Amino acid sequence: MSHSVGIRQAQKQQSRRALMDAGLRLLEAQNLAGLGVREVTRAAGMSPAGFYRHFRDLADLGVALVEESLASLHVLVRAVLEERGGAEELIDRTVEVIELHVRANPAHMRFLARERHGGVRQVREAIAAELGRFAEEVGAALARQPASRGWDAGELRMLAQLYVEHMVSTAASFLEAPPEDPAVAARIAATARMQLRLVSLGRRHWKDN
Repeated sequence: MSHSVGIRQAQKQQSRRALMDAGLRLLEAQNLAGLGVREVTRAAGMSPAGFYRHFRDLADLGVALVEESLASLHVLVRAVLEERGGAEELIDRTVEVIELHVRANPAHMRFLARERHGGVRQVREAIAAELGRFAEEVGAALARQPASRGWDAGELRMLAQLYVEHMVSTAASFLEAPPEDPAVAARIAATARMQLRLVSLGRRHWKDN
């Protein structure tokens, strides 16, 4: 009995994965608001009825893609913030992690960039909520750093949101960089590092006045 349950569970996960992969492929060329369930199920090799065994509607699929798109980036950036080292090393590592993540997950990042201000409210709200949680994680990590001594909760939240917005804009820039021209990506990385150094400098002197 348990073996049969395990097989059915695996098949269910496989079907869900097929729908998410199909949706992500289709969303590389269009917005979620313009997508249809039949398009997704046809691309996944399933019937439309099968879609509703996994998702309430396309917005529900979009929310699942949001969570998946940001989950691994959360882990990577959190790990960087917990690393030991000077500000320069952490800046270089942060920019490197963002670039590598974009290169490894272009479809997910393109989906986020397009849908963050797209026409599906539930997905916009899911992205905003995930970025908010991301900022909370970053803020908690920043609070443990010596440079944050004396900062109140509001100031740490402001700084964390600044870092997250910078990560998002940097990821969007890397996403648009032509892969056949590495010089463009190098310029984006250099600009991102300079911007983070400027933020780091301001952070060190925030309490001077």
